[in-house]
Amino acid sequence: MEEEYQNKYRIAPSRLTGWDYGSHGLYFVTICTKDRIRYFGEIENNLKETQSIASLHMTDIGKIAYDNWLRIPIYHPYIELDEFVIMPDHIHGILFINKPEKINWDQNKFGPQRNNLASIIRGYKSSVKQYATVNNIEFSWQARYYDRVIRDHQEYINIKEYIYDNPDKWLQNNDGLENIFIP
Repeated sequence: MEEEYQNKYRIAPSRLTGWDYGSHGLYFVTICTKDRIRYFGEIENNLKETQSIASLHMTDIGKIAYDNWLRIPIYHPYIELDEFVIMPDHIHGILFINKPEKINWDQNKFGPQRNNLASIIRGYKSSVKQYATVNNIEFSWQARYYDRVIRDHQEYINIKEYIYDNPDKWLQNNDGLENIFIP
């Protein structure tokens, strides 16, 4: 009976097979709110002379999401933050796990996660949700998150540009009805 269902109803993992998510490297992360509800605020168009610059007018929970992102290195000193943006219903960011001395390679596996990308994201999501709960703010995260191991310099530049341009593209694409970028 076991052989009959083996791998038939299995959901494919979204992580890079064989990769150590606690290893030295750059990671592009997207975290969405549950049902893509716009908890973090709304994108507004700010005119600066002849240039239009879109930015997020943040709600209280949006400000907490922003502030807590900036605090990630306090709890994970091996993390360096790179480009990131808080959008109405999701966050895009680049995290650099700076562990050049790490020599053991632990492949991605099911089970307890510590000092790796999953534990960083879990802690971040938990801190924002906890604030919302304590302050009676309606808020929920999507259960999973998207990540991509950034493999070369051109990919890094493309992702940085995508993050930077995301608020402007939100306004251009029918008020946020865009697909999430997966390089």
